[in-house]
Amino acid sequence: MRFHRVVLLLVLLTTSVATANDTPALLLPSGLGRPDVVWVSGRVLEEEHGKHGPRAARTARVLAATNRVGAAVAVSFMGRTAQAVSGHDGEFEVAIRPADGETFPPGLHEVTVQVEQVTATARVQVLSPDAPFLVISDFDDTVAVTNVTSTPDMLASTFLEDAETQPAVPGMAAFYGCLHEKGAPVAFVSGSPIQLAPRIARFLEKNGFPPAALFLRNLGRRTLHGYKEPVLERLAERFPDAKLVLVGDTGERDPEIYAAFAAAHPGRVARVFLRRATRDPVPPARWVGAFLFRDPAKAAGEAAARGLADEACVAEAFPAAAAR
Repeated sequence: MRFHRVVLLLVLLTTSVATANDTPALLLPSGLGRPDVVWVSGRVLEEEHGKHGPRAARTARVLAATNRVGAAVAVSFMGRTAQAVSGHDGEFEVAIRPADGETFPPGLHEVTVQVEQVTATARVQVLSPDAPFLVISDFDDTVAVTNVTSTPDMLASTFLEDAETQPAVPGMAAFYGCLHEKGAPVAFVSGSPIQLAPRIARFLEKNGFPPAALFLRNLGRRTLHGYKEPVLERLAERFPDAKLVLVGDTGERDPEIYAAFAAAHPGRVARVFLRRATRDPVPPARWVGAFLFRDPAKAAGEAAARGLADEACVAEAFPAAAAR
């Protein structure tokens, strides 16, 4: 049974589908920006879901939430404002620039978004011009154990787990922390549905990952494939001076996607790290040019050796790797 049919079935079995009311809700994934421009994106929903009832029912409601089209959106960031109107999927994106002659300071900053009487906040990471690189990572089975290659296991993970119970891949938070200690921002580009953005943000915070921007998939049959490549291209275009460190796993198509991206952008990719997500042997052709690992300590040691991770951080988090 297809994933979307399972979602609909769970909605029908566990809860009644709520009708739209007059109070919208906002999905605001954390974002990225430069000193001369920040991009703020999100989605307007007809109403908020997922706070009550059994875990599976809450998740089903979230995934089945109705988008609000044509909503007026007001965005405020560091004294600057912009307006947008939500599109056919409830989506919006604005670009905000500082006043003439000024720049946005690097670091984490709060953005405020208002739709009618509803106000929500999110964080935007402004990349420093001195940032050594940008980490772009997959989520499912790279940092969270979701078993996406098995439909039954993936559905169980989606509907029977939440941010508080979802298992994290041991050692990955420390690995990303040591990359971040080197001054690198982190962005997750994932096939997880955009509706799960709050859950993913909470998972990352709970498990000690550094602050990260989220670029998630629109839930629909037409987006099951080809969702990651456009985001990689957009990030490469928006941050043309940044080297990229790509992190993924061997469970799906990360090796092929990252290899094709590196070939199309000579000199942009500083290193590719691929976690072995299955027990099956990984053909060498799938990870040529990348660093294949099962133990994050080995990835951290490789990153430190290449100047991509803070050596003191790696020595503290992975003493055995630092000693090699």
